[in-house]
Amino acid sequence: MAKDSLLPEHSTHRRDFLKMTAGVAVPWILPSSVFGAFAPSNRINVACIGTGNQGSGILKRFLENDDVQVVAVCDVNTASYGYRDESQYLGREPGRKTVDDHYAKKSGTAYKGCRTYIDFQEVLACDDVDAVTVVVPDQWHAIMTIAAAKAGKDIYCEKPLSLTIGQGRAMVEAVKKYDRILQTGSMERSNPLNRYVCKLVRDGKIGQVKRVFTNVGYNNKVGPGPGWKPMPVPEGFDYERWLGPAPKVPYHQDRCLYRFRFNYDYSGGQVTNYGAHSNDLAQWGLGMDESGPVEIEYIRAKWLPEGSLFNTALETEFLCRYANGVELICATNEKPVGVRFEGTEGMVESTAYGWQARSEPASLVESEFPGGKVKGDATSAHVRNFLDCVKSRQQPVAHAEIGHRSSSVCHLGNVAIRLGRNVKWDPVAERFPGDDEANEMLLRPMRGPWVL
Repeated sequence: MAKDSLLPEHSTHRRDFLKMTAGVAVPWILPSSVFGAFAPSNRINVACIGTGNQGSGILKRFLENDDVQVVAVCDVNTASYGYRDESQYLGREPGRKTVDDHYAKKSGTAYKGCRTYIDFQEVLACDDVDAVTVVVPDQWHAIMTIAAAKAGKDIYCEKPLSLTIGQGRAMVEAVKKYDRILQTGSMERSNPLNRYVCKLVRDGKIGQVKRVFTNVGYNNKVGPGPGWKPMPVPEGFDYERWLGPAPKVPYHQDRCLYRFRFNYDYSGGQVTNYGAHSNDLAQWGLGMDESGPVEIEYIRAKWLPEGSLFNTALETEFLCRYANGVELICATNEKPVGVRFEGTEGMVESTAYGWQARSEPASLVESEFPGGKVKGDATSAHVRNFLDCVKSRQQPVAHAEIGHRSSSVCHLGNVAIRLGRNVKWDPVAERFPGDDEANEMLLRPMRGPWVL
């Protein structure tokens, strides 16, 4: 792990320096009633890295739990508008305020105890942090997760787990090596309706599965085209830290915050964004949590003009073929994000976010979920599962290998899309046999000083 140069290296080793400075902070004492029956020894101290669009929502889910104390937030953006919903005012300071206001309300007294950081490495050096959330652009997932594992922290990492297949494998191995708990933020695994649908498929209730269809929406944000002009970096936004290991390029507001998803330097478009949900459900239903397809066929792709800021596919379709002959067809379209399994004796489909399922025969779903619907908050349940596993040291429902394999399906699709051709895949060796051009896409160069 490369060291950040903003802290002194001369008289004191950087990590020791961070530990000393973290140690001098005086903790803000909350009344025990705030945490219900949970004693300090049974409480999980959490630091939230990334408090933007998704990170702020995850932060609030952690605050729902009485056995959690959020002790710190970390973000490179002080505060601004410009997230997915333009009216959202998010960042480091709004995150701190969310935490402080929550504990002030619960305790009935003033509370100013949430620490703030710009540098995630300072967070990881804090001895009072048990677990971290990593809800940041994808180019940072591997670096932060591996560093957190080395620092002895458990990790809730947003989906897609990784930027590349090679980075994902490195994350899995680090979590194993340092005996950490990792939950991938594929919260649809904590939706009871999706759990039931995937079990129906695995139990053979629709017969032998022949085809699976997954929907990943479409690129709903269109950035500036060729000839776009750089913009001044806003005050309070550390653009260099935001870029991190990604190439050094001029700032534009549409490169950052929510829209990073549509630039290939930082993500993989809707194929990895929503595909991390729908293809994850496909993997689950097919019993492929520790494997994947053996062939990926390129079908179509539509792009913005060369030189546009957004360079992931606007529209696309690809087919994954598994060793048992099952075909998964993943496409961008306006249908709800979700999955449809077709077998020799029936069909079952489920939507992400919508909490709705349908089957043929209808009784498969209706017998357990009348109307094919269920209400609830999958994200809250997913966070709770992570917290329970932090205590029990059991594997969560979307552990590192699961997150890696589901993300890999998305990455494989993007490889075929960007090459414009079919590719073969070995899910055991995690290589493209005899295909140097495709194998070069398993990892991406990292800008110094960052390395895995």
